[in-house]
Amino acid sequence: MSVPTDPLERPVFSMLEGEQASLAHRKGAAVRIDPRYGPFAAARDQSPEAQADLAAIVRESHGDVWLVEPEEWPAPPGTRVVQTAPILQMIARDEGAIETPLDPDCVPLGESDVAAMGALALATRPGPWGERTHLYGQFFGIRQGNRLAAMAGERMRPAPGLAEVSGVCTWPEYRGQGMARRLIGHVMAVQRARGDTPFLHSYAHNESAIGLYESLGFSPTRNLVVTVLAPAREADTDGALRSPARRRAVRGRSK
Repeated sequence: MSVPTDPLERPVFSMLEGEQASLAHRKGAAVRIDPRYGPFAAARDQSPEAQADLAAIVRESHGDVWLVEPEEWPAPPGTRVVQTAPILQMIARDEGAIETPLDPDCVPLGESDVAAMGALALATRPGPWGERTHLYGQFFGIRQGNRLAAMAGERMRPAPGLAEVSGVCTWPEYRGQGMARRLIGHVMAVQRARGDTPFLHSYAHNESAIGLYESLGFSPTRNLVVTVLAPAREADTDGALRSPARRRAVRGRSK
């Protein structure tokens, strides 16, 4: 593993070394995002030096650390793999793009909506959510009365001209009404209006979400793996990987 030529190959590493470097907390050859935004981290490569720096980040973190890489990342000494999950990266290129117009019912969300956004994200688990996740980029919502029924927004910017659609979620009682489709389309329209190409990630098992994304013009780009690391327990004397049968899968609807 090394510095990628395609920024989407290692999206976390690319965003923290580039467009979103202001959110990075660095330790030598490893880096993580400000933990208030989420649990994402990356190492320059798998050299002993980089792995030692990554281990230090894991030990100092108050919670798990997530890596998004082409393959499962080996646990550095002093850490353990607690979860893994295959994800599918998809992109909506301009060639033959399906038009997704702005939707007047998709309203910008702000500081007064933070509590409602957090409650929705934590209840539906579209991906990791922290106290400042809503500040990655603009989020939009659809309301039913005074209640936030669904939302979607932006997260990773691994390179100029690339913007991730993320945080797509709907309260169960409002599903089946096309809100997710409308919100994703709205976010895509906002991104394209400023010259960005939309991309996203989905858990690979989520066939319904992948079908929705394909209907909006997204095409598969590559398979990636989420590896979640935590400090080794006392029993893990050498920081070795847990057996696959004992690992828990990362759970969620989409990323």
